[in-house]
Amino acid sequence: MKQYDAKGIMAFWTDIDDENLLEVQKWHNCEHMTERVSIPGFIVGRRYRGVDNASTYFMSYETTDTDVLQSEPYLHALNNSTPWTKKALTYFNNNIRNIYFLVISEGKPVATEAPYNYVIRFNIEAESENDTREWITKTYLPEISALTDVYRCRLYQIDEEVSNIMTGEREIYGGGPGQQKYLLVFELASQYFPKEKDWQQINDQHQDMLGKFKDKYEEYSFLEFVMYAPSASDG
Repeated sequence: MKQYDAKGIMAFWTDIDDENLLEVQKWHNCEHMTERVSIPGFIVGRRYRGVDNASTYFMSYETTDTDVLQSEPYLHALNNSTPWTKKALTYFNNNIRNIYFLVISEGKPVATEAPYNYVIRFNIEAESENDTREWITKTYLPEISALTDVYRCRLYQIDEEVSNIMTGEREIYGGGPGQQKYLLVFELASQYFPKEKDWQQINDQHQDMLGKFKDKYEEYSFLEFVMYAPSASDG
């Protein structure tokens, strides 16, 4: 099973205070990711840390599809948390958890791991949604993915049914789906590349379309931890 087989993603944003950070990192590295990537259909788990705000984290699990994220094995894990999980989740703040399905992927995954992520969550006004989605998939992402320091660009759309499933873990940390319907994930070789000249030249050419992004949230982050499922060890 390879990275490009992933059609679903669980994306989680949280803030963690400094005094609880080491405990959360130990739990996430040593127990939680191992448990999650062992569930059938999971491919890889990653944790990225915000470069502008060190307390902000973007955690994700890529899966074969979103059905995995409502499967019996996964829901059993969510509803039968370990004691360490129950403790660690109380340290999470300002939580957002969404389940998305892949709309399109451009570029190729880096041979090892992308050191940086640039993430955008956004909505599109209903009257321009179809045109804007077509522009993203056919024009914007191909142009951005052709830039030197960009590995892979992906557009996701929220799976509202799966995102809204209530679980035992969600009752602990209290977070729910965010308001934004779409997610863009850019895997980068350079930390702030979207702010640099080559990227900005593309943006300048498409200001009218980019202006259709509403309720936009942006985040730059660096890779802190990654773990692959045993069946994904071939790439």
